[in-house]
Amino acid sequence: MTKHLLNTTLAAVALTLAAAAHAAPLKVDTTKSAVSATFKQLNVPVEAKFKKFAATLDFDPAKPAEGRASVDIDVTSFDLGDAEYNKEVQKKEWFNGAQFPKASFVASSIKPSAGAAAGTRFDVAGKLTIKGKSTDVSFPLTVKKEGSNQVFDGALPIKRLTYNIGEGEWKDTSMVADEVSIKFHIVAAP
Repeated sequence: MTKHLLNTTLAAVALTLAAAAHAAPLKVDTTKSAVSATFKQLNVPVEAKFKKFAATLDFDPAKPAEGRASVDIDVTSFDLGDAEYNKEVQKKEWFNGAQFPKASFVASSIKPSAGAAAGTRFDVAGKLTIKGKSTDVSFPLTVKKEGSNQVFDGALPIKRLTYNIGEGEWKDTSMVADEVSIKFHIVAAP
């Protein structure tokens, strides 16, 4: 009986220590955060925002390898600033928002960037899924403190045709360039 009680106590202590060693997820402030896409149409830069997204971050700059991050973007909230354009990009040829209403990113690794000041720049790798197609991606991430908040800034370059965004006649990159930059500014608190 005493041995069982000792084992139970040790197991409880180990679970408590393991839970304490891993920080609680950060609370993302979506009112101060933003996700957008920048691309060129007829060689003119265009920036459009995703009005709805959710991010889950569990990150300590001192222990980046233990960090976890994921972002779900509501593609139906893509706003080009014009109701007709917004309706157009939800069609099958573009986002196909009816069948694929969400795009997502899930980090698989977060590492300090070579040569950067400790805790400020990181290299992030993971899976990006848009319109049902998943690919491995990587991008640089900048992290800074603002009061008690952590601010995460970055830009993920992609090729839209990789994800079948712009099918049929819209595969022509002279109208809409293949290169797209997904930019994000995420503000989170402990």
